[in-house]
Amino acid sequence: MHFLTDFADQAVVLPLALAMAVSFWLAGWPRAAIAWSVSIIVTFGVVAVAKLLVFAYGPPALLPLLLSPTGHTASAALVYGGLACLLTGRAPLSVRMLIAACLFAATIGLTRVALRVHSAQDVLVGAAIGIVGTTLLAALAGERPQRLRLVIPIGVAASVLVGFHGLHMPAEDWLHELAEPLK
Repeated sequence: MHFLTDFADQAVVLPLALAMAVSFWLAGWPRAAIAWSVSIIVTFGVVAVAKLLVFAYGPPALLPLLLSPTGHTASAALVYGGLACLLTGRAPLSVRMLIAACLFAATIGLTRVALRVHSAQDVLVGAAIGIVGTTLLAALAGERPQRLRLVIPIGVAASVLVGFHGLHMPAEDWLHELAEPLK
């Protein structure tokens, strides 16, 4: 479980997100690079704000078991679901893109619950945020150019995954510290 869930740790997805933005630009798809960057910033920002609010003020009445919306699940939906679809030419938004985002979110979400790091409500909220982020990505990216040099983004993604997998970032701890003065 740890091996799988580590693919969605912020220590992996943040370098991957940055590298993919640059690689889309270099491969000849600047619109995707901008869409990717905007979607990553918005989605990760929403996850951070949701976590801060729960840490500072507790769960909302409708979701009493919400402890910490899972950034791993949101990241998996957006980064891997969005990446799979952009690289296979399935953007703009399609049913396949949403299915891919849901499958990646479900896979990582299940690992988070199995590892007893998050509740089912944490996973559902994280998945919802990530899927909305994927929808934003699809809406902004547009059609993949016919002559896109796929070897660049695929090579970059593989290199980052091999190089960063297994590293961990204490993002949750940092957010707990930021939430402390809000209590």
